[in-house]
Amino acid sequence: MEYGEEIDIVIVGGGICGLATALALHRKGIKSLVLERSETLRETGAAIRVRPNGWRALDQLGVASKLRQTALPIQRQRDIWLYRNKEETIKPQSEEARCLLRSDLVTAIAEGLPHGTIRFGCQVLSVQPDPLTSYPLIQLHNGSVIKAKILIGCDGAHSVVADFLGLKPPKLFFLWAVRGLTCYPSGHGLPTELTRFQGENFIIGRIPIDDKLVYWFVSNQGYPPDSNISKDPEFIREFTVESIRAFPEEMLDVVRRSDPEKLTLTHLRYRAPWDILLGKFRRGTVTVAGDAMHVMGPFIGQGGSAALEDAVVLARCLAQKLHQVDISAEGRQMMIIQNVIGEAIDQFVKERRMRLLKLSLQTYLLGSLRQSSSSLAKFATMALMMILFRDPSAHTQYYCGDL
Repeated sequence: MEYGEEIDIVIVGGGICGLATALALHRKGIKSLVLERSETLRETGAAIRVRPNGWRALDQLGVASKLRQTALPIQRQRDIWLYRNKEETIKPQSEEARCLLRSDLVTAIAEGLPHGTIRFGCQVLSVQPDPLTSYPLIQLHNGSVIKAKILIGCDGAHSVVADFLGLKPPKLFFLWAVRGLTCYPSGHGLPTELTRFQGENFIIGRIPIDDKLVYWFVSNQGYPPDSNISKDPEFIREFTVESIRAFPEEMLDVVRRSDPEKLTLTHLRYRAPWDILLGKFRRGTVTVAGDAMHVMGPFIGQGGSAALEDAVVLARCLAQKLHQVDISAEGRQMMIIQNVIGEAIDQFVKERRMRLLKLSLQTYLLGSLRQSSSSLAKFATMALMMILFRDPSAHTQYYCGDL
């Protein structure tokens, strides 16, 4: 396969993780190119809950102060079990958590990048090793081929780069989720808290973003009845309203008022904890990050924050090693360069593996608890949760370190 362009560092995917990785590298003085398949910044999804560990990563990326101005701090979490007539409130934490519009987060990160860092309209079809140098060759949908010294796959759960690494495909929970945004022009008047209403199988939640915007989500066992439902926003809304008619009117009203353009329906996926533990996340000078590495259920709200951590750790590991070599060198130096890059990626994987194993295991157990219909299985899962995760919010105290 002949290539027409050679670039030192290529990042596949211009979502949260890809852009954050490019920004982290830029702040370390390292240039990269982001290949994004869409024609504009990708803002898929309505909003994202950022936990305290995510804010620490955003501070390292230099965008936290700007983003704090766009969203209210979440003061507490309130869970209401309708079928048990029980309510529980988790007291406010000293550290911050906010719900951000995905568009605000993506835009803030992108604005910190040098002009030309993102190349839109570039869909990656495959990755192959160059038979002469072993560097990855990236084939695009328009027929062009790019040779990269370092390739980082931030291309989501259906990652082409993960396929190149030989990672097992993500698995499916027996669960679906709908997410949306609702605007109240005169103000919603809701407390700044995460409120979750739980039924036998359903869970419905809402989080105010600011004084007028509310992010909400609905999750249930099973699969949507029509595979085409995810393509029709009005159908998604009607389907969701019909599914939650037994819930309080206040939640029905949030769904009815929602912006159809921001509605998404997804079948929840995860990378199994044992695949995180045993997976090979490097091949030559190629690796993955974000959902391509560790897609997980939304049950502890860590998918986005973990991706931000990935960006900081990967950029730090690469920067620590790349100062030892001239990455653009050819000839006899090439083997040395590849070894140094491999050491940097190995360090990244080593730092992240156990952190991601704990996150993936906790979300896996919570997902299993949600989708199981066996009382015995639920009891065993809850017992395991109590043993392994006595403090279910301990994951928010993690710090990925300075950039």
